[in-house]
Amino acid sequence: MRVRVVLATAMAALAAAFFIPTSASAAGSGAIHPGVMTHTAGAQCTANFIFKNGSDTYIGQAAHCAGTGASTDTNGCTAASLPLGTPVTVDGASKPGTLVYSSWLTMQANHETDADACAYNDIGLVKLDPADAGNVDPSVPFFGGPTGVASSTQGAGAKVYSYGNSELRLGLSPLSPKFGIVVQDSAGGWSHNVYTLTPGIPGDSGSAFLDSSGKALGVLSTLEFAPLAGSNNVSDLSHMIAYAQSHGLPGLTLVTGGAFSSII
Repeated sequence: MRVRVVLATAMAALAAAFFIPTSASAAGSGAIHPGVMTHTAGAQCTANFIFKNGSDTYIGQAAHCAGTGASTDTNGCTAASLPLGTPVTVDGASKPGTLVYSSWLTMQANHETDADACAYNDIGLVKLDPADAGNVDPSVPFFGGPTGVASSTQGAGAKVYSYGNSELRLGLSPLSPKFGIVVQDSAGGWSHNVYTLTPGIPGDSGSAFLDSSGKALGVLSTLEFAPLAGSNNVSDLSHMIAYAQSHGLPGLTLVTGGAFSSII
């Protein structure tokens, strides 16, 4: 009964707090930007943010986009994955990118024992070919931003924004912007349970989530079946960046985008 009450309350809050506008901002107008599709050995995902490490430019996707096991294999400390060096096709890029960091492979190499990290540290970094680095727009389509990295403490009812781009939407861009609320922060800050209109669907995996001020909150990781049925788990970006910085990428930084507009 409690789950039904939580679900009903969350959906009522969404209906009251959000409306779907009829126009979008020009954010994300560059050929390579958050929200483009990435293809890793046939697996299609949605890219999240743009990152830099020294002179290298990366685009982010979920680590599980390179997974080789079943869709239920979500423990990054045990799930099988394609190796670093795997080519990744990035929509808008003239040449394939290269998988150069996987939180899953990193945790396995370091024998990670933190159960929360194993469950929710879910990011892969694809190094763009230098020929494509000048054709990158870090802005999230429709909303703009990110304006920085969000706090892992959001609280129930906090507004969130995302841009899914699953091929199941058949290229219908009005269906891509998503508006939602945080149901709860969980796993010691490693994850956020969110409800959105509309929910993330297959192909949206890895897509960017922004907080109410346009800061980069996290990455769409999994769909929750219980106890918060229909919600999505969003892996916390601040935790994932810190982990990468302490495990081989000390200079990793988020690239900020254009002006943020929540529309509402």
